[in-house]
Amino acid sequence: MSTNNSTQHVQIAVADPTPLGLFGLAIVTLVASAQKLGIVSGVSWVIPWALVCGSFAQLLAAYFDFAHKNIFGATIFGAFGFFWSGVAMSWMIKAGVFGAGLTAGIDPKALGFAFLGYFLFACVGTIAASEATLFLFVDMVFIDILLLGLTLDTLGIGGHWAHTMAAYAELVVALLSLYGAGAIFLNNFFGRQFWPLGKPLGIFKRG
Repeated sequence: MSTNNSTQHVQIAVADPTPLGLFGLAIVTLVASAQKLGIVSGVSWVIPWALVCGSFAQLLAAYFDFAHKNIFGATIFGAFGFFWSGVAMSWMIKAGVFGAGLTAGIDPKALGFAFLGYFLFACVGTIAASEATLFLFVDMVFIDILLLGLTLDTLGIGGHWAHTMAAYAELVVALLSLYGAGAIFLNNFFGRQFWPLGKPLGIFKRG
């Protein structure tokens, strides 16, 4: 009797995870922008939303976008899911959660270089977003502005205006992402365009 050791790959149908990822991004940036704008003080109550909505929700969306073979959603949600994990842990280190030794070794410029790396990668994502929808392109542009502001502010370049730029850009990202989450959810639910997302810009031609 022969045995067949070949593995059969079963593809499981999953719903579009984009609304969940965008909703997670919307909530964490809304809470974080309120802190940056001075509406609320401290980051203690921002951390749970950074870990759950900013990180876990976007990583979950990234996982299922990989199942959809959606390289844009999988990469962007995955990258920014890890971004919010890193930011939350940085805040926790600064607050002394992991001990006084780590807190004493803080150098804000290290975080500034992380923001710089994300800014450069987000610019690449913006190029791709221009061939997706107008909504994604505009959302990515404001993410670029947010990351640029965070980079300059953390590296001590440009003064307080960099912090203010980041704060307002983050608020716009929150509102745009909330709209996008609602639009994609409703469009998928009704099977038609319920809320518009805008057409691709058509700047870059695909082969």
